[in-house]
Amino acid sequence: MYVHLTHSIDRQSTSLGRYCQLVMGPAGSGKSTYCSTIMTHCQNIGRAVHLVNLDPAAEKFEYDPSIDIKDLISLEDVMEELQYGPNGGLIYCMEFLMNNIDWLEDEVGSYTDDYLIIDCPGQIELYTHFDIMKRLVEALGRLNIAICGVYLLESQFVEDKSKFFAGVMSAMSAMINLEIPHINVMSKMDLLPKMKPSELERYYNPDPLLLMEDVNSKTSPKYHQLNQAIGQLVEDFNMVQFLPLNVNDEDSITAILSHVDNAIQFGEDQEPKEPVEEMEDERDDD
Repeated sequence: MYVHLTHSIDRQSTSLGRYCQLVMGPAGSGKSTYCSTIMTHCQNIGRAVHLVNLDPAAEKFEYDPSIDIKDLISLEDVMEELQYGPNGGLIYCMEFLMNNIDWLEDEVGSYTDDYLIIDCPGQIELYTHFDIMKRLVEALGRLNIAICGVYLLESQFVEDKSKFFAGVMSAMSAMINLEIPHINVMSKMDLLPKMKPSELERYYNPDPLLLMEDVNSKTSPKYHQLNQAIGQLVEDFNMVQFLPLNVNDEDSITAILSHVDNAIQFGEDQEPKEPVEEMEDERDDD
């Protein structure tokens, strides 16, 4: 099973129709492409959806954000006025957002029935070293929004197994720290060279032996014990699994959205609709 539910959702405490995806992952993992792909798919199936940009460094969007952190603060202004570098500036922007969380609450509050896609920054420290994203999740929870974390890792990492397991560890860190329903997505599958399905399965369900077999052969023996400990950690927790995303494959996109919807129980609070045939019969009787 690809969906990891870190805790169950109390449907009595969530208001009708308030759902969001929290899209995370390192820089270059394809978060913006994922957001635009899901936006397009949702619109095609008739789902009301809005993009929320929480990346103060983002510049180009296929869809204009309905809510944009740059209306509150931008990385460019912080770097210019405070003389911060890009990393420190981004952390400052996110701290500023959390100190002014009423701005986000007011913006989000106007969307009472819609599905939000929240594009987050690619700063890994936000998910591993700081409590900023945890506080953001708590703020969204106070608004009675059902949240699913979506963590992206680009498929090219499978060509460098040490990078791949670093990505697995960062995804696991986000899962543990945020404590929300969560799926992991292996993005850019359309750019990955052809591999046997049996070989890909070892990455979809990370096999610690990949680390032992390949990385040990390329690193000094003094690191072999560390590699073994990392592999054992991944195996012991057994939390991280990946869904493949090929943006050119509609079935791939549908499968991912289905897993997210299942994680947040999307649609279970909606009023049942009468079949079209029954409505037509009623009109005929009139």
